[in-house]
Amino acid sequence: MEEDLNDVVRMALSESSDAESVAQDLARQLMHPHLGCVLFFCSAEYDLPALAAALEQYFGGVRLVGCTTAGEITPQGYGRGCVSAVGFDHRSFSIAAARIDALDSFSLLDAQQVVAQLAEECRGSSREPITGHSFALTLLDGLSSREELVLSALNAAFGRIPHFGGSAGDDNHLTRTHVYHDGRFHTGAAVVVLVHTALDFEVFTTHHIQPRDEKLVVTAADPASRTVFELNAEPAALEYARLLGLDPQQLDLKTFALHPLAVRLGGQYYMRSIQRVNPDLSLTFYCAVENGIVLTAMQPGPLLPNLQALFDGLEQRLGPLLLTIGCDCFLRRMEVEARGLVADTAGLLVRHRVIGFNTYGEQFNGMHINQTFTGVAIGRPGRGLCR
Repeated sequence: MEEDLNDVVRMALSESSDAESVAQDLARQLMHPHLGCVLFFCSAEYDLPALAAALEQYFGGVRLVGCTTAGEITPQGYGRGCVSAVGFDHRSFSIAAARIDALDSFSLLDAQQVVAQLAEECRGSSREPITGHSFALTLLDGLSSREELVLSALNAAFGRIPHFGGSAGDDNHLTRTHVYHDGRFHTGAAVVVLVHTALDFEVFTTHHIQPRDEKLVVTAADPASRTVFELNAEPAALEYARLLGLDPQQLDLKTFALHPLAVRLGGQYYMRSIQRVNPDLSLTFYCAVENGIVLTAMQPGPLLPNLQALFDGLEQRLGPLLLTIGCDCFLRRMEVEARGLVADTAGLLVRHRVIGFNTYGEQFNGMHINQTFTGVAIGRPGRGLCR
């Protein structure tokens, strides 16, 4: 069966630190006569110009799309300082990609043009209609603070095409993140990928975070920089620390992972994860925050049962999975590591053929969210039960 699956998708991992060796490793594992596209996720610690040149050399003529990460999800589970990749057979997948450079001014008209261009390219090599047989993946500069603007426009343009994605990372340095397209790594940019296939698939999102009773009102904020100066009319970091019974000096990424805040919309909670504490005791977030919104204090529930329930449902609807492309918030991975759940969680990801990366934010049907596991599951040929 594995050989048959490899006729449709091939997964690869390179743990080499040398750019040319990485390209050689991936080419050895992925290249075949019908390879149409490679999606990859890499550590930001690489010499990125050298890696770009090597990948173009060894995959000449094959479409390559990717981004830097805050950790990789590989065929062997969690990885760091490596490259994880998946190759798609053009006989089963028609894939088109476009780059957005001007994130600040991206409009609905721009989004409509991008989506029309992608759909036209995919339509040219398939007999199936685009709607109902396509999903989209977005990879964005994770430090651009423009996810909401771009996703809102794309969501309107995609219509009924489901879409998901992740914000690129840089190994938790929070300094410079990159997306890869057209032979180069780019900052301040996004890549939109349209995948057209006759295989059954489902775009999903899940999280295990549960609400507490406490509420925090944003009483002073700068939405453009995603910075909150006051919560409940008190310095934001002081009020958040008070809620947790901590000193502000104790606030760190582990605290943010285990004690997120969320906004409630339509009966659902959407995480607004904290990125950092600033010298003036303000808090900078990964997602949009505005004056007047009410944030609910949250706490993690059982992560593994939530993840297992997700995959159980996907397999009930799709049959055994061919591939799962996963965008997993880096704060979830920090929680997994802090709670000693790495081996069990990685085993679950391996069993369900997950390739992906740890993100600085996830995207789901136009929403920019945090602390979720979001992606697409694709059923095996001839095994899907429904679309």
